[in-house]
Amino acid sequence: MPLCGLPISPYFSALKLRWLIDNVPAVRKAIKEGRCLFGTVDSWLVWNLTGGKDGGLHVTDVTNASRTMLMNIDSLQWDPVLCRYFGIPMSLLPDIHSSSEIYGRLTEDPLKGVAISGILGNQQASLVGEMCLEKGQAKNTYRDGCFLIYNTGTTTNVTLYNVCCQRVQSTHGLATTIAFQMGPSSRPTYALEGSVAVAGAAVKWLKNKMRLVNRVAEVEDEAAAVNTTGDVYFVPAFSGLYAPYWRKDARGIICGLTQFTTKNHIIRAALEAVCFQTRDILEAMNKDCGIPLSKLQVDGKMTTNNLLMQMQADLCGIPVERSTMTDVRALGAAMVAGRAEGVAVWNLEEQAKQAIESDVFLPTTTDEERDSRYTKWKMAVERSLGWATTKKSVAMTDERYRLLASIPASWFLITSFTMLVLSVELGR
Repeated sequence: MPLCGLPISPYFSALKLRWLIDNVPAVRKAIKEGRCLFGTVDSWLVWNLTGGKDGGLHVTDVTNASRTMLMNIDSLQWDPVLCRYFGIPMSLLPDIHSSSEIYGRLTEDPLKGVAISGILGNQQASLVGEMCLEKGQAKNTYRDGCFLIYNTGTTTNVTLYNVCCQRVQSTHGLATTIAFQMGPSSRPTYALEGSVAVAGAAVKWLKNKMRLVNRVAEVEDEAAAVNTTGDVYFVPAFSGLYAPYWRKDARGIICGLTQFTTKNHIIRAALEAVCFQTRDILEAMNKDCGIPLSKLQVDGKMTTNNLLMQMQADLCGIPVERSTMTDVRALGAAMVAGRAEGVAVWNLEEQAKQAIESDVFLPTTTDEERDSRYTKWKMAVERSLGWATTKKSVAMTDERYRLLASIPASWFLITSFTMLVLSVELGR
């Protein structure tokens, strides 16, 4: 949707809120009585920290608001058209602020009076923590899912705060979002984001459901026991595919099995699936932005797997830089809080000039090798589509059912009328 920069998906907040309104009577009653507020986790935290029911502030920042499908990606305010489309009263929504300013102060001891001066979405905090503050920089976080954000800069075609702003509207299945806004009078920095539903979760599935390993820590050694996957491909679409496909009807498949396939090949294929899904998003970003990444900065718990990081470099063809700090989200949030006017204990501009301590994994494969593997991955993805029943197909089935259900009654009327005519004629 161009207004909010996001594809329509239950992954984002608006449809979840719509479901609550439609299915939970207590929510409808609270809305009617003016007792209901909606917000993301940051809103709930700030509201509680600043007094809760006793005057708590109902606020959010542009990064979290941009993930709801309700904020206009240009004006950075709740959009009346979107709220009307989803049937969500704007009175429920928090006030939108920048990512770095003093929103309020804590009301409880022992930290009473301490300023709350920074709010960032999860992945945006990681982007800042990785020092991806300039246009063309990107980071990927590897956890149960994968989250890749590409900083597209601040220059734009929309006038905001008396400056000209422009964002990249994805046409290849990515979300257009706000990376950060460093203060109320600062220009917003935009980003493209691609989310992978299943990354580390696939490894947990191998352990908990398939019993192929006893501990997650064993995965690297088991995968390294073979040099390749033996042409096995694993598409872990357990709940559909997110970016750039957005296919709810996809389901997980393992293909390319032979009598020589072992558990090691399947485990290695699970790791490769994480890398292939990341390449899917990088390919989409290259098409949207026109400028291929020269390197990929990474963080997250899965990055401790050296084999996975080398696979990522080999399958994408660019260096992978792994931060020595596996979780940089708290750092990113601290940085924007420390930069806020009235706090000013962190200079991001100077910090960005400093090199981040990291390990580097360089590609060891040729373009031909990685492109050949990627082509087969795309074939595997194609085979995963269409397995689950979508709402569209259910609606079509209901329509057919109504049509078929009407046939007996119609036939009864026709035959009754025919018999009536015949009886009249015979009576003559």
